[in-house]
Amino acid sequence: MATSPFNTAAGNFMATPVRILAISNQKGGVGKTTTAINLGTALAAAGERVLILDLDPQGNASTGVGVGAEARPLTMFDVLTRQVSVLQATIHTKVPNLSIVPANSDLVSLESDLMGDTGRPYKLRDALAELTAEQSKALDGRPFNYVLIDCPPSLSLLTLNALTAAHAVLVPIQCEFFALEGMSQLKETVDQIKATLNPKLEIQGVVLTMHDQRTGFSREIADSVRAYFGSKVYTTVIPRNIRVAEAPSHGQPILIYDHACIGSQAYIQLASEVIAREKSMQAA
Repeated sequence: MATSPFNTAAGNFMATPVRILAISNQKGGVGKTTTAINLGTALAAAGERVLILDLDPQGNASTGVGVGAEARPLTMFDVLTRQVSVLQATIHTKVPNLSIVPANSDLVSLESDLMGDTGRPYKLRDALAELTAEQSKALDGRPFNYVLIDCPPSLSLLTLNALTAAHAVLVPIQCEFFALEGMSQLKETVDQIKATLNPKLEIQGVVLTMHDQRTGFSREIADSVRAYFGSKVYTTVIPRNIRVAEAPSHGQPILIYDHACIGSQAYIQLASEVIAREKSMQAA
């Protein structure tokens, strides 16, 4: 029988404050939701307490951790319209240490619902400020170490809220040609948000996804991304793996669906890099 990924002793970084990472790329199909689900699970397996905020009206991150549409009494829409707090909307998943605030199609109407509200870019920032203040009440008294925000594939009000609330951005980039076209636009967006709404926003890292090591083209794209972003690109590369693609249809992160596959091992390595990078940033 395979060893559970959740046997790792918890609490390695319990003294650190919560870190809020927006998983964002304006281009669709690059692996944002897959990264949110599986990085979150891998961090949880390492003993971190993780909260995913599903900010995509499709609600795929919610489905991917086993929270069906019928099991979402409160959602991110309720949080962003300030009807409930983040903690009130939080659902515990079947994955130890991993929770989620789910989403549904209600988020589509958020922009029109907040029309005329001058504070609308700051709704998520304010909600997460309340969460930070209430950390001692979280779950069994253990605070969240990481909040991962799964952003929609556009520069909408939802993404604007995520980037305004986040400490840093984690950027998935698919190892295909069109990924290169969005790199400069992505960097410009982060710089613009930093200049206007969130002066502390940084790119925490760039993760190469759907990499096919058998093709020279994937390697060329990876080299181009590394040349553009430099040391921001993680060493870990997420391979194209059918098991990773299958897992969401079973409502399971890949670490639960197939812990031994190469996709699982890649996300475990990525989680180690994220933790190490966060630790070095805090020490700086």
